[in-house]
Amino acid sequence: MEKNICLLPGDGIGPEILAQGVRLLEACASKFGHRFTFTNALLGGAAIDATGNPLPDETIRACQKADAVFLAAVGGPKWDNLPPEQRPERGLLGIRKALGLFANLRPAMLLPELAGACLLRADIASRGLDLIVVRELTGDIYFGEPRGRDIRDGLRVGYNTMIYNEVEVRRIATVAFETARKRRKKVCSVEKSNVLETSRLWKEVVVETHKQYSDVELTHLYVDNAAMQLVRDPSQFDVILTGNIFGDILSDEASVITGSLGMLPSASLGDSGPGLFEPIHGSAPDISGQDKANPLATILSAALMLRLGFDMGEEAAAIEQAVRKTLADGFRTADIMESGKTLVGCKEMGSRVLERL
Repeated sequence: MEKNICLLPGDGIGPEILAQGVRLLEACASKFGHRFTFTNALLGGAAIDATGNPLPDETIRACQKADAVFLAAVGGPKWDNLPPEQRPERGLLGIRKALGLFANLRPAMLLPELAGACLLRADIASRGLDLIVVRELTGDIYFGEPRGRDIRDGLRVGYNTMIYNEVEVRRIATVAFETARKRRKKVCSVEKSNVLETSRLWKEVVVETHKQYSDVELTHLYVDNAAMQLVRDPSQFDVILTGNIFGDILSDEASVITGSLGMLPSASLGDSGPGLFEPIHGSAPDISGQDKANPLATILSAALMLRLGFDMGEEAAAIEQAVRKTLADGFRTADIMESGKTLVGCKEMGSRVLERL
């Protein structure tokens, strides 16, 4: 099978970690008889430096032509003083919007090999952590209008608009229920319907959509309670369904308690066209170019691409098993280092996984 993958290395450690993901994809293609071709494009700070635009038109066209988009990370303090519409993050939000990627899937699993790195008490961690956050990606306060800054009564004011329509809620709820059917058949919808009109609409539409999924259990939590429950007992969750801003926060919380943001992948999907696959962490400019970054989240994002983007489940499992074997054999990057384990850099970690593939 032939597939074209558009690569967006981005900023900071992005090029380093993406290079390791590409190595695994190339090896997997060779092992299973596929052919992957790669096209590079600019996004974020790198695009600003080269073109003055965080999302050049050429990048949008390259992504639209691809079968999947493989992104590393964007942003850094170098561009912090730019106007909001010119910052690297606008490129990330823009490419999601341009590709119609409304559903972000972020799995958070505590691997037995990394149990020692878990930030929870041992008795809580022993119950297990295997959940997925299904986050709406193209609506909510990040995209709502009006937005801006103003002077009112002599005071500086900033404002954003949280807004959803029923179609946006229904389609992300459908993704969550369909995802739950392939897992443990439990969905927890997270919102703030006690104070927000947006959330009251959200809850109403989720309940309506659930009528088509009577085999899936549906529960509801306010976002503040959900944040507490993730720390108190994450084993209670299977699929967490939520909006853009709540999902941004909760998915980071769910992931970091597993031990490191450097371990967790994500997928952003739409109704059609290429999906976007990326690690959930940032560009870590403080360690850029030092061969210290953990490439495993990027490598696991490559596995998600194979499974969800190309329907290559066996190939995805091979990469995931190679990652777990590498960890079981004691290799660690600095962010997940434990006593008695072997510290390796970004490139060597990629090589160790490659050997086991």
